Amino acid sequence: MSEPIICVDHVTKRVTDATGTLTILHDIDFSLQPQESAAIVGASGSGKSTLLALMAGLDVPTEGTVRLGGVDLFALDEDARAEVRARQLGFVFQSFQLLANRTALENVMLPLELAGQHDARAQATEMLRRVGLGERLRHYPRVLSGGEQQRVALARAFVVRPRVLLADEPTGSLDFATGETVMQLMLELNREAGTTLVLVTHDTAIAARCERQLHIEAGRLLPT
Repeated sequence: MSEPIICVDHVTKRVTDATGTLTILHDIDFSLQPQESAAIVGASGSGKSTLLALMAGLDVPTEGTVRLGGVDLFALDEDARAEVRARQLGFVFQSFQLLANRTALENVMLPLELAGQHDARAQATEMLRRVGLGERLRHYPRVLSGGEQQRVALARAFVVRPRVLLADEPTGSLDFATGETVMQLMLELNREAGTTLVLVTHDTAIAARCERQLHIEAGRLLPT
């Protein structure tokens, strides 16, 4: 077996406020292999989105660590973690997170431009065609449907050829039929790119389409 692409190593997350200390995640420990697809499943408030943020190095654990491609994210400072994210991670969110003042093409070009790639326009155009939006290159998010906006978000995530794609409820704001189309497209792109997929969802039917399901209940990873 190859070396894991992601190792979540005994991660605990606590937050403290005026009412006391709350443990959001309790000693989460698992690893994922390259090109594996995994769904993190749990009810609202179970800690699954917090776990995804920790896996991306966007939040810092109270105990434990996360290794991405063998690199300990929390042995790095925030600037170095941001550099690792830019090189190795793609993100898809429930709320799309597109820039309203940029066209579909400009939204997909942005991560390529930030990476200093000179053929950003050609790569972004090809990726938008791949997701069925070749006729929408110059459209702004406000005139795109929810499904079209999520396809732009998928194009933006995959255009940088990430080693890992992190998706947080990517179909949560879409109707069933549109969500099904987007999910199928995401899985197809994932297979084509050979990316490791980590999908957060409360929908067990969507989770079943991944190779592996990780169930979280009240901040604890349930035995499989």
